[in-house]
Amino acid sequence: MLFDQSKALVSASVLAVAFGTAGCQMSSKDNVFDIAVEEQSGLRQIQSRTFKTKDKDKTIQSVMTTMQDMGFVIGNADKELGTVSGMKLDGYQLRMTVSVVPRNDGEMLVRANASYNNQPVDSEAAYNDYFNVLEQELKLPAQELG
Repeated sequence: MLFDQSKALVSASVLAVAFGTAGCQMSSKDNVFDIAVEEQSGLRQIQSRTFKTKDKDKTIQSVMTTMQDMGFVIGNADKELGTVSGMKLDGYQLRMTVSVVPRNDGEMLVRANASYNNQPVDSEAAYNDYFNVLEQELKLPAQELG
C-alpha cells in the first residue's frame, strides 16, 4: 500500500513538472520585442497624428474631453509628461493612453495606444475614429505622420 501511494505521488509530481514547464514556454509571437520594425513603424503611424498648435494644455484638455465623450473614465493625467490614461468597462476592458508631445515646428504630436481585454489594438479604423472625434474637439485637422 505504501508503494502504491509513493507511485501515485511520483506520477503526480511528474505531471505537475511537465505542465509547469509547458506553461512557462513562450512562442516568439508572445514576445512583444519580436515585432518587426516595419510592423512597429506602421502601428506608430496609425496611432499618431499631428495638430498645428503650440497649445499643449488645450491639446491635453481636448484629449481628456474626447476620451470622456467616448465613455472612458480618466484614471491618470499628467500635464508635465503630457499623458492621459483611461479605461472603459462595458462587458469588456478597453484601456487607452494618449501622449501629447510638442514638436519643433509648432505642432503637437498626439499618439494613442489602446488595448482591448489586454490585447493591443492595431485596427486603423479604431484609431481613425478616435482622431476624428479629437479633430472636432480641437477644431483643427489632424495630419498623419508620413
